[in-house]
Amino acid sequence: MATNVKNDPNRRDFLYVTTAAVGAVGAAAAVWPLIDQMNPDATVKALASIEADISSIEVGQSVTFKWRGQPIFVRHRTPKEIADAIAVPLEDMIDPATDAERVVAGKEQWLVMVGICTHLGCVPQGQKPNEPKGEFNGWFCPCHGSHYDSAGRIRKGPAPKNLVLPPYEFLSDTLVKIG
Repeated sequence: MATNVKNDPNRRDFLYVTTAAVGAVGAAAAVWPLIDQMNPDATVKALASIEADISSIEVGQSVTFKWRGQPIFVRHRTPKEIADAIAVPLEDMIDPATDAERVVAGKEQWLVMVGICTHLGCVPQGQKPNEPKGEFNGWFCPCHGSHYDSAGRIRKGPAPKNLVLPPYEFLSDTLVKIG
């Protein structure tokens, strides 16, 4: 008794399922390199975070680090700068924020922020001792006249927002991880 291949539904179903499975695996193998190339390369991953050694920064001194192609301002604030920043009434600010919202609790002497003016993306002056710090002893953007205070808050000028705070954490008293 010979089996008629054309009328055997089990064999036909098996061939359809096998063909579909092989086709799906082949399509996935062809598409995977296209999807994988969208992942960031090693140089981008390496810049995702940096560890900044702040042990050599003196009280009253500011230092610039580079993270993701942006300047990061780190200032070791004096007790007077901290007191002045705390004393500013919120109603006097363009973008109200308390000093405590801009620093890590217990590390108020350290201010870490992205050093790019929120108006048009210039780099404000005030990092070096001989640069103008503006009317509020912080940073001054000479391009359009934005003045920031010692907490990086916009106090005068066209900038709409305070200087941006990057994600950061203190790994120790002398090491900050940014990013």
